[in-house]
Amino acid sequence: MSEGPLSDLGGLEEAYRIQIQELIEKESIRVISERIDPEENSRLCALSLLELVESEDEQLTSALMARLGSVRAALEGHGGGIVVSNSEIVVSRGGRKSLSLVIDLDGACVSCGAAPGTLKGIQDDLLADAEISSVRFSSSMLEWFNEIQREFVLQHGGVSFV
Repeated sequence: MSEGPLSDLGGLEEAYRIQIQELIEKESIRVISERIDPEENSRLCALSLLELVESEDEQLTSALMARLGSVRAALEGHGGGIVVSNSEIVVSRGGRKSLSLVIDLDGACVSCGAAPGTLKGIQDDLLADAEISSVRFSSSMLEWFNEIQREFVLQHGGVSFV
């Protein structure tokens, strides 16, 4: 690319992306800190998800929410949440147990145009937990989206539906 005003656009775009990401993180931390009890959140994060599934403990959804990062602020701040439609313990060839989850959204998230980004955020945050090997979403959610949103999330959303 030649020297000139357009040659710096990539750097400027990256600088803005980093700045916006930092602002989103700060705002997310603020929203979450206003809405959660840090001791309860720590307790939930310390729970074994595998044990919660094995014992059919009702705290599973809360423990999953506690593991979410900035997407949690969006969910809670906009009156939404997650629902575990299905959870299955899978055993790898090496004998390691992990969870395969099918998640649904509820509340205000059902009709939100940002839901495709929310799904990706939920998936990425949950897959960061060593006890989770798979996160997929209920295909019934595709009915919420208009045709353009549905096409976008299926082609570019980076998430799977079952």
